[in-house]
Amino acid sequence: MPHDLSESSVEVSVVYEGSFLRLRKDLVRLPDGQLTAREFVEHPGAAAMIALTDDGRIIVEHQFRYPLGRTFIEIPAGKLDAGETSLATAQRELVEETGYRAREWALLTTIHPAIGFATEVIDLYLCRDLEYVGQALDDGEHLDLELVTLEWLLEELRGGRLSDVKTQIAVFWLERLRAGVWPWPEFQPA
Repeated sequence: MPHDLSESSVEVSVVYEGSFLRLRKDLVRLPDGQLTAREFVEHPGAAAMIALTDDGRIIVEHQFRYPLGRTFIEIPAGKLDAGETSLATAQRELVEETGYRAREWALLTTIHPAIGFATEVIDLYLCRDLEYVGQALDDGEHLDLELVTLEWLLEELRGGRLSDVKTQIAVFWLERLRAGVWPWPEFQPA
């Protein structure tokens, strides 16, 4: 049986608070009683989605990410607004970023992309039965859309050109589903 590896907060300190991220440096007590500091980013959470067209293609985005100084290929995603569920976020972000509304949704999994330094949680959805209703990007948001096949995504992944972790996980999930290794989830109407 594993040992209790819990760490307990002794003192909480907010080092920086921005418009949606907060940086903390807490004093914590380790399982052996020693004290140490833990620095991490508080994130409100996010939702991402694999949006499937009727012909089986996937909507991806090409988006410049300033911290790394380059454009990435990603599935649509966005941060939770205060009081919003992850499904509501996914539905809102799909319309805003791609212009599509999905009539059916299924939660695939929850991921923690940066457990060593951030509280970010991303719920990953699969959606289908898409209808184009018009894109409504946020101010300052710029991206290009592309409809791609799973095979194309797998080739991009194998070639090292698909490094976004949420998109990599989405590709693996979709590959497992399409191969029949994992059962398809039950979809719910929007």
